Amino acid sequence: MSALFEPYTLRSLTFPNRVWMAPMCQYSAEVFGPNSGVANDWHFAHYAARATGGTGLVLIEATAVSPEGRISPADLGIWNDTQVEALRRITGFLKGQGTVPGIQLAHAGRKASTDRPWNGGAPVGPEAHGWQPLGPSPVAFDDGHPVPDALTAEQIRAVVGQFADAARRALAAGFEVAEVHGAHGYLIGEFLSPHSNHRTDEYGGSFENRTRFALEVVDAVRAVWPDELPLFFRISATDWLQEAGWTADDTVRFANDLHAHGVDLLDVSSGGNAARVRIPAGPGYQVPFAARVRAETALPVAAVGMITEPRQAEKIVGNGEADAVLLGRELLRNPSWARHAARELGAEAHIPQQYHRSV
Repeated sequence: MSALFEPYTLRSLTFPNRVWMAPMCQYSAEVFGPNSGVANDWHFAHYAARATGGTGLVLIEATAVSPEGRISPADLGIWNDTQVEALRRITGFLKGQGTVPGIQLAHAGRKASTDRPWNGGAPVGPEAHGWQPLGPSPVAFDDGHPVPDALTAEQIRAVVGQFADAARRALAAGFEVAEVHGAHGYLIGEFLSPHSNHRTDEYGGSFENRTRFALEVVDAVRAVWPDELPLFFRISATDWLQEAGWTADDTVRFANDLHAHGVDLLDVSSGGNAARVRIPAGPGYQVPFAARVRAETALPVAAVGMITEPRQAEKIVGNGEADAVLLGRELLRNPSWARHAARELGAEAHIPQQYHRSV
C-alpha cells in the first residue's frame, strides 16, 4: 500500500488519501452588487475537476469573513447567506466524488483591496471598488501600499465574531473541514509577527500577546465547529527575515498552543509578511518546517511548497515528514494529478464511472 494513498482520519472524518489541494485564490467572483463574493460557474468547474481527478481534500480558496477582509474585490466571501447557497452546490458535488470539502476562512488585513494578479495586483481605491485596509498597526506592507488603520480592541472582537459567523455559514454550506488562514502576511499572520505588529496593548509585544488574536479566532471557530469535524490552521513557518520577524522556533512553540486550543492539523507554508525578502525556493523547500513541527509536537501537519512528483510526495508521507501533502500550482497544471500518481505508485484513486474508459 502506498503511504500517499492510505486513508487518514482526524476526529470522525476520514480522508480517502493524503493528496490534498491547497487553497488558491481564483479572483473570479463579482466585485460588487448582490452577487459580490458569490461562487459562480468558474469556481464550480475548477473545484469539481480536482474532485473527479481523485484529490482527497479540496480546500476552497481564501474566503473572506467580511467585505473588507477580501484580498481583492473579486474574492470569494462567506459573510452572507447568498454566498452559502452557491458554495453548497460545490460541496455537494465534491462529496459525491468522495472528496472531502474544506474551506479556508480568511481576512486579508493590510494586504486587502488589491487588484487581480493578472492586472498587476496593485492596491485599488474606491474608484475600483476598493476600501481602506485594516491591520494590527499603521504599518504599510510595502512602498505603494496604503497605511492600514490600526484595529481597536473593539474592532478586534468584531473580527473574531466574523470568523465565528463564517464558520457557522461554512457548516451550513456543507464543508467538513474549516481552516483558519494565519499565513502569508494576512491579518492573523500580521498580528503574529513583530515585523508587522507594533502594538503596545494586550495584542502586541510579547509572544503571548502577539498570538492572542489568533487563539481568540481559533477558540471562536472551534466553539461553533462540530466536535466531530477537524479544524486546520495555516501558518507561515517563517517570515524569512534575519531579525524582528516570526521564526521557525516560534512556529513550533505556537503549534503546541494551537493543539491545546483544538486545532487538529497545521498547514505549514512560509513567507508573505515581508516584502522583497529572499526565499530559497526549490522542490519541497518548506517540507523541513512541517517535519520539525511533526517531530517536536503532537500536532499533525500537511506539507506544501513545490511538491510536484508522485515519488517525492510518497517519500514525504512515507518518511513521516508530514501526514499529508498539499499541492497548489501542480493541481492547477494537472487536475487529475492524484489519479496519475496512484497509477505510478501502484495504488488506487477515485475514478468517476464516466471516465473508466480512460484507465
